[in-house]
Amino acid sequence: MLLNPSRARGLLDGIPRRRPAAACYYRAAARDRADGDEDALAAYGTMLARGARPDAYTFPPLLKAVAARRGATSACSAPAAVHAHVVKFGMCRSAHAASALVFAYASGGDGAAARAALLELEFGRGASPVAWNALISGHCRGKRFGESCRLFVDMVRAGAAPTAVTYVSVLSACGKGRDLLLGVQVHKRVLESGVLPDLKVENALVDMYAECADMDSAWRVFDGMRVRNVVSWTSLVSGFVRLGQVDQARELFNGMPERDTILWTAMIDGYVHAARFREALEMFRQMQYSNVRADEFTMVSVITACAQLGALEMGEWARVYMGRQGIKMDVFVGNALIDMYSKCGSVERALDVFKEMHSRDKFTWTAIILGLAVNGHGEEAIDMFHRMIRVSEAPDEVTFIGVLTACTHAGLVDKGREFFLSMIHSYKIAPNMVHYGCIIDLLGRAGKITEALETIDRMPMTPNSTILGTLLAACRVHGNLDTGELVAKRLLELDPGNSMVYILLSNMYAKSNRWEDVRRLRLSIMEKGIKKEPGCSLIEMNGMIHEFVAGDRSHPMSNEIYSKLGNIITDLKNVGYFPDVTEAFVEVAEEEKQKVIYWHSEKLAIAFALLSSEPNTVIRIVKNLRMCLDCHNAIKLISRLYGREVVVRDRTCFHHFRHGFCSCKDYW
Repeated sequence: MLLNPSRARGLLDGIPRRRPAAACYYRAAARDRADGDEDALAAYGTMLARGARPDAYTFPPLLKAVAARRGATSACSAPAAVHAHVVKFGMCRSAHAASALVFAYASGGDGAAARAALLELEFGRGASPVAWNALISGHCRGKRFGESCRLFVDMVRAGAAPTAVTYVSVLSACGKGRDLLLGVQVHKRVLESGVLPDLKVENALVDMYAECADMDSAWRVFDGMRVRNVVSWTSLVSGFVRLGQVDQARELFNGMPERDTILWTAMIDGYVHAARFREALEMFRQMQYSNVRADEFTMVSVITACAQLGALEMGEWARVYMGRQGIKMDVFVGNALIDMYSKCGSVERALDVFKEMHSRDKFTWTAIILGLAVNGHGEEAIDMFHRMIRVSEAPDEVTFIGVLTACTHAGLVDKGREFFLSMIHSYKIAPNMVHYGCIIDLLGRAGKITEALETIDRMPMTPNSTILGTLLAACRVHGNLDTGELVAKRLLELDPGNSMVYILLSNMYAKSNRWEDVRRLRLSIMEKGIKKEPGCSLIEMNGMIHEFVAGDRSHPMSNEIYSKLGNIITDLKNVGYFPDVTEAFVEVAEEEKQKVIYWHSEKLAIAFALLSSEPNTVIRIVKNLRMCLDCHNAIKLISRLYGREVVVRDRTCFHHFRHGFCSCKDYW
């Protein structure tokens, strides 16, 4: 039974004559279990001040509270202080006090003190399994899984007989530590020990095998269980999810007799990690229809799915839902909200969440720095980085990706170089492929093509297609055909089927009037059967995600959408628009190329938005590819003609279109 702290205190205060030690026990237990604001140590201090003497039942809840709070406080001496009182009040031989003391030391990471306590309190060789269990589970709780496993071996060698509790703890350590070899050996001991059938041990076995990615063994244990509960099913489903086998997990999920919040969350999270974000949101809707209450872990996955889809309306609704359901907004939820608002292009609301957060970690700072950076607020992102340093929050490799991205969007080349060197020398962070990609983008946008190429040649790893593609795009923008040809050759050696290489190189030849080379490239494209990845744009309308593919007519409103798009093109032409077909990836007549350009997915999404949304509503689109030059120019005009703000998140960056201008400063 879980004790509510205020209820326990009320009952306690109503007792006219109470035994102080028992009173402390109930108060400490209630506070520990409810994880409330009151401190069990303070309750213990009050008890001593009233002249009460603790007994054997006082110390276990007190030490459990100390162990639970130790990671969040600096009170590292708390177990030692309680230990002194255990000795002072003559409770050294109490199995309850001894095992609780060992657990408190072990869970806090003080293995030596835990061992010493074990010996001092006469629970060493031939000792009670209770103390060994406390030592093993304490280290497991402190995430020192290897130590838990070693202690199990020591326990067996010391002649102590493992219990069901021992097996649950050590199997958990084997699973979390991915020690399949020891897990198999423990499984054999379990079979020989005679503890089966035991539901908790069997669940621990399923979970251990699932954690170690041995799903065949996990299934065999699961299939042989006489009794199963929701924990059994959850372990199996979670194992498939971790391996990315979401369809197998869903099949199991659908056959379950009962499903709790943890299981629903595991499925939603599985879809998110498999990049099947629409299915994740659909699963969340089904969870609501089933009247299963979500928790903060569920909401982190839901908000993450909204972020990837650019589903701002759904994300906003999720935030309101949390308030109505009383789901606490912890630091993880706050970080997810900042990321969601940033990815939806609403950096102002991301900043609001950041300001409202009472507790922040390095991921909070990193999320807001990245959000500001990718939305074109480079100077503000750098200021936020300096604030992060001032509050003594250490940046990590992802933080520096945000800072370097900020320098790129703000055009701060010297500052970017400084941050890159600071990351290496001051923070001892080795640059990875993404950091080098940021530097190449920074130099490329600034027209420093030669320096960018030299940086690539000095990289300690082989550059990938993303880095080479970034430099090739910079060569196109700045008209550096010689370097462009060199980079294109290297890129095609790495990725022969990369259609974007042919498009960019063809554009560069066209700008240099090298039409014979343009025709040669087009012929090569046709001969090799290279096909451009189809453009796809997502847009949210009234809480529903609509998907558009270039030239596709599968949408229920296709007739109205294409009619509206025709009107839009007419309006654009009336103000001087002429389609740019240099990136058209087809060998057809000029008029047909123009049609292909007109029907790009982002233009279809905008036509749908103009038909379906209220005036002045921001149009938000997520595209799977880099937006072409023609769509970029057309959307600038649309934002002016129709008085709409349009936010497009493509593969490379965010584009905020307002009044005929774009936040990307026309780096195109």
